[in-house]
Parts: sequence; C-alpha cells; structure tokens
Amino acid sequence: MLENELRKRKELVESALKEIIHKGKPEELYEASIHLLKAGGKRLRPVTVLLTAELVGGKSEDAISAAIAVELLHNFTLIHDDIMDEDEMRRGIPTVHSLWGVPYAILAGDTLHALSFEILSSSRAPPERVVRAVEILSKACVEICEGQWMDMEFEKRENVSEDEYLEMVGKKTGALYEASAMLGGVIGGGEEEEIKALGSYGRNVGIGFQIYDDILDLIGKGEEIGKDRGSDIAEGKKTMLVIRARELGVELPEVRKRDEDSVEEIVEILKNFGIMDYAIRRAEEYVERGKKALEIFPDCKTKKILLELADFMIKRSY
Repeated sequence: MLENELRKRKELVESALKEIIHKGKPEELYEASIHLLKAGGKRLRPVTVLLTAELVGGKSEDAISAAIAVELLHNFTLIHDDIMDEDEMRRGIPTVHSLWGVPYAILAGDTLHALSFEILSSSRAPPERVVRAVEILSKACVEICEGQWMDMEFEKRENVSEDEYLEMVGKKTGALYEASAMLGGVIGGGEEEEIKALGSYGRNVGIGFQIYDDILDLIGKGEEIGKDRGSDIAEGKKTMLVIRARELGVELPEVRKRDEDSVEEIVEILKNFGIMDYAIRRAEEYVERGKKALEIFPDCKTKKILLELADFMIKRSY
C-alpha cells in the first residue's frame, strides 16, 4: 500500500513542480537551479506535507504550495552542501557546481531559497496560516545552517560525542522533516496540539532517516545512493558509526573515495564489533519516537501511511 500511496502524492508534486518552476532569464540560471530537481528524488518531504495536511482534515491541493516550497528549499541545501563537501555526483548525475562552477552554483541555490518562500507565501490558505507557515520554514532554514556548520566543524575534531552528533543531525536533517510535517498541519487547519505532535513526528523520523543514511553511505549500492560509497567517512564526516567506533576503541582504516576494497574492509570491521547493529537500533529508536507522537490522532488510512512511511525511512535501499 505504501508504495502506491507515496507514488500518487509524488505525482501531484511532480506535476506542480512542472507548473511552478518557470524558466526566466538568464535561462542558464534556471537551468542550473532545476538541475537536481530534474534528476528526480524520493520527494519524501513534500509528500509528508501533503499527508499531514490530510491527517488534520485538510486537502492535499491546498497544501501543494507548501509542499513545493519544502522541496525547493531541500534542493537549495543540496546544491550548497555539494559545494562545501566538494562532491562531484548527486542522484547519479554531476553536481551543479561541477557543471557550472562554484559562483554560479551558489546563485542557483540562492534562487531556489528565494523561490521557496515566494511560492509558500502564494498559498491559497488563510493568511494567518500562511504567516505561521513562513515562520516555521524560516526557523528550519536557520537550524539547517546551524547543523551544517556543526557538521563541518566536527570534521576538524577527533572527539565528537554521540549527543553532539544527534544535535547536529536534528538540525541539519530533522529540522526540515519537522517543518514539513508541521506545514501540512498548519495549512490543513490542525489544532496546536496536533501541529506540535506532527513536529515531533517529523523531527524524530528525520533523525532516524539520517542515522540510516550514514549506514547506507557504506552498505548501499553506488547506483542506488547516487554517489560514491564511503564518501562521508572519506571526507572526515563524524557519523554515528565513526563516533561509536572511537568510543569502543576500534581503529578504522582509511576509506578512499572510489575504492570499494577499503569500503568493504571498514564495513566488515563495523559489523564484527556490533557497531552497524548499534546504529541501526538507534535509528529504529528515533523512528519509534516519531510514530508514538501520532498516537493523539485517531486511526485512519492517512495515519497508517505516515506510520509506514516512518518505517520505510530505515528500511530503504537508497
């Protein structure tokens, strides 16, 4: 059921993206801006917006502007992340800065950032709901920047605690999932208690998503994850796996980009010392916290989809 339900809402998002993302001048600016959007993606964040709007009794079509705003903002962060990490591939295609250069990529990302708020502010929801939605998305932007700063700072440090890591991913990844879930609740006319619960759902599921994403960086197939395996650890990222290994006194060999043998070696070590299983359990714990937040809602089809979506976050292969 989940796959079909996600596909139906993803199609709404894709259709709206084609209509809303206009090409202006300079034409190449917009070509660069939508480069990653055209490559597809799971669209989990905008789909979450639509689902949470439905859960509180709203309509998907009323929340489509908020959903598109979230997806544009997400792609803005991807463009800038790739610049900072000097990554050459994303979603199986060359990154924006590798094609157009860093200065132009920065402008392309900035354009998506501005468009996301322009589109959100044009929502046909009541004005007070739109204002609240803009406030929520703005707060998420600030947290994403805080989280990205922390992530980069951690690369310079040997000792990063698990609590610091969780705070970082809560901001860098959890904040936008939290905003996505809350936006649907706000635009759909949810009560304050419902919106708060949806935020908790999004935040916790987002953290679980990121922990599992760190795992997929090592065990996923390159063509599925859309980048080189082991790239996070090769770049010095302090993932939960790396942090746990240090806490246990396990020395990890160097991982080299595009070197499958070095990736397989580190995966074997992480499995043998129970580190991989530990990270999976932690991801599961956060997903369960997110699911628990939905207990205030009566059982219904949409709630079931959101619960299944939460589980999908830590069972996907990409």
